[in-house]
Amino acid sequence: MSEEVRRRRQWRLQGGPPTEPMPLVDLLRRTPYRNARVANEGAEEARVREALELAVRLGELMLRSGAGAPQVEGSVAAVCAAAGLNDVEIDITLQSLLVHARIDAVHSVTALRVVRSTRHDYARLVAVHELIDAFVNGHIEMHEAAEQLRDLKRTPRIWPDWAVTVATAMLAAAVAVMIGASLFTGLLTVLVVLGVSAVERAIGPMRLPDFYSNAVSAFVATLLAWVAYAAGAMGWVPLGGKDFAFIVAGGIVALLPGRTMASAVEDVISGYAVTGAGRLLAVIVSLTGLIIGIAVALGLTIRFTDALDLSFVSPSVLDLRTSQSEWWAAVIGSLIVGSCGAVTMQSRRGLLLPTALLSLAGTGVFAALTRTAEVGSVTATGIAAVSLGLVGRLVALRLGAPAMVVVVPATFGLLPGLTIFRGLYELVGESASSIGSLSFQAGVATLLGAAGVLLAIATGTTLGEIIASHWDSRVGRARRRVRV
Repeated sequence: MSEEVRRRRQWRLQGGPPTEPMPLVDLLRRTPYRNARVANEGAEEARVREALELAVRLGELMLRSGAGAPQVEGSVAAVCAAAGLNDVEIDITLQSLLVHARIDAVHSVTALRVVRSTRHDYARLVAVHELIDAFVNGHIEMHEAAEQLRDLKRTPRIWPDWAVTVATAMLAAAVAVMIGASLFTGLLTVLVVLGVSAVERAIGPMRLPDFYSNAVSAFVATLLAWVAYAAGAMGWVPLGGKDFAFIVAGGIVALLPGRTMASAVEDVISGYAVTGAGRLLAVIVSLTGLIIGIAVALGLTIRFTDALDLSFVSPSVLDLRTSQSEWWAAVIGSLIVGSCGAVTMQSRRGLLLPTALLSLAGTGVFAALTRTAEVGSVTATGIAAVSLGLVGRLVALRLGAPAMVVVVPATFGLLPGLTIFRGLYELVGESASSIGSLSFQAGVATLLGAAGVLLAIATGTTLGEIIASHWDSRVGRARRRVRV
């Protein structure tokens, strides 16, 4: 019986004392590296330091690129195991990564990296995944992995800023079309989001925190949408009463911190309470800024509407189901949302089509449940999210990528942009008699429903990935056979 297996059994029989290190094999249990090559020989001090340096630099890059704590811990553990490190402690917080390895009864080595800023870069995450997979399977040595990591850090982002801006605008327009907007309204949504991007670039040198930048962006998006609505109400452009809500809803989806929410819930579920709490607080603050910006703009636009003797459509007529449009528009919209969402996350070009197809599948499941089986929106969203997490992990592993790279952009079509707008509409317009019968309680209930949808997306995708992890080995072997 090997020493690693003996220690693992002893750890389990003793009930896993909280002060004792967890065996690396258990840390790898639900990761794509569960069958990693675990070196049995002990490592010398020089190799321990080299391995820790490689592990923490890989983990640092993953945190900077938007990976969650479970993915970072699994990757760091896989590198340490392949390098022959046995007694290893890994501690991850929202902004730091610490790895401690014991050489013998007296000597130990500790490596620390601090991550002060993050920026989603899924193409880089895929490259890191490929690098780790090659190292833990013995295809490259440690010095080769270190060289490839240095080259990877110097590689420019795959999509330029202008492409991300256009993709964000197209994503918002596709969401608007999916929920019932006309193609002309979708074009106006593109122009609105491009206007918001211009404002963001103008205030960029101020380096505002996310709370303030989200509030400004949401305010500008709502105000520009109202300008388009007013032009339609005066007969200058073919814009209906609901189109104002559709334009704002598309902009909300483009601004929602969907990935941070998913990472926060996944961290909490996986036992990273501190990291998860930090991410959740960041989500709440960003979402609050978004809500305040929309609410202030709605208050102003309602007064402008009354002053011009126009009338808003009552929020009670806004259907909160995914698709009120023609089936072909919903299908095309879902594909655009998935592919453009992948571009905004800096995903690889070869992953755009799989992400778009997953997005179509997720919104299709939701639409079928809500419109055919009359299932509630939160329940239907949860089922669709579980399906996305399960299928997405298997597809991603088959393509040699982490699951989040395809799953996260595919969930953008499920985000509750219209629900958030309707809730704020009901809250802000309560005293405006021209809008119809509104109530504060109805607005709060609608916003709580939106929060439930966000939570269902995050927990559902995590559950789907956990279920799919049982087939990791089989899919990995099939992929390796194809590569050979």
